[in-house]
Amino acid sequence: MPTTSPLILAIETATRAGSISLAHGDCVLATITGDPESSHSADLLENVDTVLRRGEVMLSDVDFFAVACGPGSFTGLRIGLATIKSFAVNTGKQCVGVSTLAAIAHATGKSCGNIVSLLPAGRGEVFAQMFSVAENQIECLDAAFHIPPARLMERYGHLSNLTWTGEGVRAQTELLRRWAQAHAIEFSNGKDAFSSNRERGWVIVPASRELAVSVALLGLSEYRRGNAVSPEELRATYVRPSDAEIAKPWQSKK
Repeated sequence: MPTTSPLILAIETATRAGSISLAHGDCVLATITGDPESSHSADLLENVDTVLRRGEVMLSDVDFFAVACGPGSFTGLRIGLATIKSFAVNTGKQCVGVSTLAAIAHATGKSCGNIVSLLPAGRGEVFAQMFSVAENQIECLDAAFHIPPARLMERYGHLSNLTWTGEGVRAQTELLRRWAQAHAIEFSNGKDAFSSNRERGWVIVPASRELAVSVALLGLSEYRRGNAVSPEELRATYVRPSDAEIAKPWQSKK
């Protein structure tokens, strides 16, 4: 049976900077953010060591490992999952994979309304998914997908009360603003707050740089539900095929 307050090491390498967090149950002991200008492979192990030292624990003390399993950067995901699998194999512990988009929604701390998480998907597209977050519980309201930004409005444009967040939002701010204005939807980019009694509107919440905290907390919920897996069972959720996989059919025709 899972312990009541397990020690959790969480890694998120799906975004540019990434982060690592150490938690004892739902109490966060230490968190560190990576360098967005360098590869995760350059400082990930050093940052893990720093977090463990700040928490005054050893890798062998960790009860289970949580990791953002996608979507996100293909290279980043592979680095994160490979690292977590290695830790789990060497310590004989289990793993929990957490949706990157779910972690993004959870990190907003919002307790009402619908939240759309956006991540860059390359080629001008985005990964997107809508969630409801309340009292640290998160519910998926649709499936994760990748899509050209303009088609986001086909999916979510009819909703008059939305929070938008994640690394993918910055490039889409003007698209969201123009749509909101054209459809008489109140709009805030996060610099100015909505009124406390608002019932309708779109708001942009800045993306968290410490997603590993949400990966740890969401991972804890899954662990307590008995949903931890062996390192061999841990899989990435890419949502779309990689560029190499997309190119294979074309290459086969040469």
